[in-house]
Amino acid sequence: MATYTISDLAREFDLTTRAMRFYEDMGLLRPERAGPGGRSRVYSGRDRTRLKLTLRAKRLGLSLNEAKEIIDLYDSPRDTGVQLRKFLEVLALHRKQLEAQMRDLQANLDEVREHEREARELLAKIEPPNAQSSA
Repeated sequence: MATYTISDLAREFDLTTRAMRFYEDMGLLRPERAGPGGRSRVYSGRDRTRLKLTLRAKRLGLSLNEAKEIIDLYDSPRDTGVQLRKFLEVLALHRKQLEAQMRDLQANLDEVREHEREARELLAKIEPPNAQSSA
């Protein structure tokens, strides 16, 4: 069975070791401890998969707590119905948040366009036509 050091996974996923330790503190990763006083972390293939899923969840915009909740479902006895319903619930909530942000951004963009239009109209009233083409 393949094992990884903290540096191996940090390098593979372009993370800092500090981020890896943070994910461990959040309970997303559970490496074994080795060496004197258990100071060395030994990550399993399972940890690597959990890290990959965590980063995928982050790219989707999920919080680390949401990611952990979903990933932990896969560690429980396999009831894919429960897992999929929870995943759909989290995705639906996230989609609604993104849609609200998109509406806000569209409203802001519309407002900027309106200000641009008004500024062009005012400029056209105060500058002769030849001056506008050089701007």
